[in-house]
Amino acid sequence: MRKFLLALFLFGIVQIGCSQEKRKIEWASIDRLSWQNFEASPDYSIDFSANTNSGMSYSWNYSTRTGKPELTHEVKSNFYPDLSWVKDVNNPAYLLAHEQLHFDITELHARKLRKRLAEYEIGRRIRQDLKRLYNITEAERVAMQNRFDKETSHSENKEAEYHWRKFVASQLAEYEVYAL
Repeated sequence: MRKFLLALFLFGIVQIGCSQEKRKIEWASIDRLSWQNFEASPDYSIDFSANTNSGMSYSWNYSTRTGKPELTHEVKSNFYPDLSWVKDVNNPAYLLAHEQLHFDITELHARKLRKRLAEYEIGRRIRQDLKRLYNITEAERVAMQNRFDKETSHSENKEAEYHWRKFVASQLAEYEVYAL
């Protein structure tokens, strides 16, 4: 039984994926991003001025040690300095706020995943169920990131940008109970 629980725990840790090997900054451990956090070389073949590389990681453990099924989990939103870059920009504060919003969107989805995991009723297919919850949340995160860039034209549409700032702030507040 111990080997089985150890295998489940290790599988949960492996689900974090390759991102665990990358240097990262956790959303909860940083007040706001600064341009010094963007350490990768800029990609001059791309038209936009900066790129935020962020993502979620999670781990979980299942135990019946207390005689009752118990699931513990940890979800984090991470910023990857070695994969994030900036070019010379005209309005650096405005663009940095745009890039911060990308990181905030990742945190929003980390909170949504924490909520889903907290509400999960342990079933027979824990591994598959948790992977499905992660995949759903990750797909939603990627879709929102893409929609944000499309609607703001990568920060060029200031009216849409301000709408998104308000929207993400309200969503973060709505899911505040699931913050770290």
